[in-house]
This record gives sequence, structure tokens and C-alpha cells, in this order.
Amino acid sequence: MVNSSAARLDSIFHALSDPTRRAILHDIATREKTVSEIARPYPVSLAAVSKHIKVLETADLIARERRGSFQIVRLKAETLKPAEQWLAYYEKFWSQRLDALQTLLEGEKHE
Repeated sequence: MVNSSAARLDSIFHALSDPTRRAILHDIATREKTVSEIARPYPVSLAAVSKHIKVLETADLIARERRGSFQIVRLKAETLKPAEQWLAYYEKFWSQRLDALQTLLEGEKHE
């Protein structure tokens, strides 16, 4: 059985697995936007962008609210914290390799 924190991570990583969804998150990181503003740069239908937004919303990475006739979307960056913590555990592995590479390269410079 999958516990709720594992299911949440699965949902976050599933949402982040698509480059369009990652681009949408990046795009709204600086300011909230309407769905139409989000869709504008993508060569897909508004319906396709809405599906991407729904996946992000299901993962709790964004919040969507209605203001008049507009749907406003904003980033919920705090939701990324569990993913950041999960990745931080593995950082030591790539950091050790990068440190070893740096030592090797510095040794070659002194030869």
C-alpha cells in the first residue's frame, strides 16, 4: 500500500514529468496569470493547456480561482518542498562525484 506522502510525491513528479507543465510553472512563478495568458505561447489548443493546468492543480502545484469571467492561476511553490527534500537526499551522490572530478581536474592543472 502506498502511503499518502509517497502518493503526493508521485503526483508532484507526474505533474513535473511533462515539459509543457514545467514551462507553465516557470511562467507563473513570477506572477499569476489567466488561463488565456498561460496558453498564449503554446502551439496547442486552449483545451490542451487546460488539461495541463488540471494535472498541476491535482498535484496541488497551482491554485486556480475565478475572478469575474477569468480564471486566475498562481503557483503554490510550497507544494514543491517534499520533492526538494526527496531530491536533497540524493544530492550527496552527485556532489561527491563532482567533488572528485574537481580534485582530478585540479591535480591535472598542477602536473
